Amino acid sequence: MVRTYHYRIKDSSVAPQLTPLARAVNQVWNFCNESQEHALRWNQRWPTGFDLQKLTAGCSQELGLHAQTVQAVCEEYATRRKHAKKRKLRWRGKRALGWIPFKAAGVKVIDDTVTYAGHTFRFWKSRAIPGTIKMGNFAQDARGRWYVNFVCEVADEAPTTGTKQIGIDLGLKTLATCSDGRKIEAPRWYRHQQRRIAEHQRKKRSRQAKNLHARIANRRKDFLHKASDRLTKECELIVVGDVGSARLAKTNMAKSVNDAGWAMFRHLLEYKAMARKVVYREVSERFSTQTCSDCGAIGGPKGREGLGIREWVCGECGAIHDRDVNAAMNILRMGHHTLALK
Repeated sequence: MVRTYHYRIKDSSVAPQLTPLARAVNQVWNFCNESQEHALRWNQRWPTGFDLQKLTAGCSQELGLHAQTVQAVCEEYATRRKHAKKRKLRWRGKRALGWIPFKAAGVKVIDDTVTYAGHTFRFWKSRAIPGTIKMGNFAQDARGRWYVNFVCEVADEAPTTGTKQIGIDLGLKTLATCSDGRKIEAPRWYRHQQRRIAEHQRKKRSRQAKNLHARIANRRKDFLHKASDRLTKECELIVVGDVGSARLAKTNMAKSVNDAGWAMFRHLLEYKAMARKVVYREVSERFSTQTCSDCGAIGGPKGREGLGIREWVCGECGAIHDRDVNAAMNILRMGHHTLALK
């Protein structure tokens, strides 16, 4: 199993050493983008990661980078272009956050120090680095702090001993409603702090605003980690509705959608489920609110005008439903159906 371990670099004077290296990485990235643009202009075959490595061969010494860093940038460019399905990616300029990828042969890790390209950096070793380091990177956050990330190959986790099977309906006021009736309330970290953020921004206190944004993001991530960890330990099957957070983030609900962190929550559930041998599925949640989970009749609240209806009675069988719990039960049923089809 492959996992990434995240450590903050200690030295307060690392910026003068890492910033020039990050700008050199940006030059390699922009050269790859320029090569792609040239291929588009002259109707040539799009360069692959291997083609870009051949074009950038020999530049590492001039840029002060390890040769494998240049190769990693080329591979990453080709991979992101393929996943984004775009003809060309964005340029990396001065405002881009620092990023320096490396491979295992490019760094030397001893206790709480890492040596790269003749520079040695100390980091807070909050936990041991298990397994074998395969690759990694130095990364900068919005506050200018630098971190080192190690991608390690570690032993597989023990399979879960949980026996529950649950469907999850994602929401805004309630982050997740489970088919067994349990509800995980949304802490709404950003909503509770948006006045303070607005005040800092009006008074042009950008550092305080960045610090508050980072604190909110860290609290949200910690909460979602704990919630997903608990669910994957208790369950043997998890089925989640495929609510489109990217589409809703373009509406007037954007702040609430981004504050809930649906995409992060599903990502954490997915990789933890894989590690613990839990069956994880994402299914369409179409008609999950309107369908009666007892008899299958469609007669529940629908549309924007039906959002305020939290409980309803089925006209066919007379069952009384909590809107979100009913949707979660239908999502679990659809998950069972997809597994049966497989």
